[in-house]
Amino acid sequence: MTTYIDLTMSTVALSAVNLMEREGAEIARGLRRRDSDLLDHLIEVYQHRLLRYLIYLTGNRERSEDLFQETWMRVLERGTQYNGKARFDTWLFAIARHLVIDASRKKTASSLEALTHPQDGGVPMEFACAQPTPYDFTFMREEADRVSAALVHLEVAQREVVMLRFQEDMSLDEIAEITGAPLSTVKSRLYRGLETLKPVLAQKNLQGASA
Repeated sequence: MTTYIDLTMSTVALSAVNLMEREGAEIARGLRRRDSDLLDHLIEVYQHRLLRYLIYLTGNRERSEDLFQETWMRVLERGTQYNGKARFDTWLFAIARHLVIDASRKKTASSLEALTHPQDGGVPMEFACAQPTPYDFTFMREEADRVSAALVHLEVAQREVVMLRFQEDMSLDEIAEITGAPLSTVKSRLYRGLETLKPVLAQKNLQGASA
C-alpha cells in the first residue's frame, strides 16, 4: 500500500531529476553558444572536484594542473557534444579521464589500467563479483575522513572507482559511463577496492587510538 511518505519521497526524487534535467539543458545551451560567463561559472563550481580527480589518477599535481587546463579547453571546443541529458560532471570527468589516458599513451604507450601493472604492460583481467554490501557502503561513509589518505594503497583503476563512488557520490552506472568499463567491471573494482581499504583503515584506527 502506498503511503504518504512514499508519495512524498517520490515527489522529491522526481523534482530532483527535473531540476537536474533543466540544469543540464541550460548548460548545453550555454556551451553551444560558447558562453564565456557560463564556462567561468562551471570552472568555479567544479574546479576543486576535477583537480582532485586528476590528482588521484596521475599522482602528480603539476601534471594534473596541465590536464585541468586542457580539460576545460576541450569542454569549450566540444561543448556541442553535451546534450544535457546526463549529469554535466559525468561528462566532464569522462573528458578528463580520456585526456589522462591519451597523455599516458603518448608518454609510455600504455593505457591507464596498464599503469597499475607495468610489469605486464597490459590491462588487468577483471571478473564480475558480488556487489558491495550495505555494510561496505556504511563502513566507507563512516570512515570518510580517513579514506583520502588510504586511497594511495589501491591500484589506479580501483582508486578511481572508489573515489567517484564515495567522494563524488556517483552511481555505478555513471562511473561505468565515465570509465567506459562494463558495469560488472566497475562493481568488481569497487568491491576489490573496499576489501583492500578495510584492513588499511582498521589499522589506521588502531594507530589513532593508541596515539
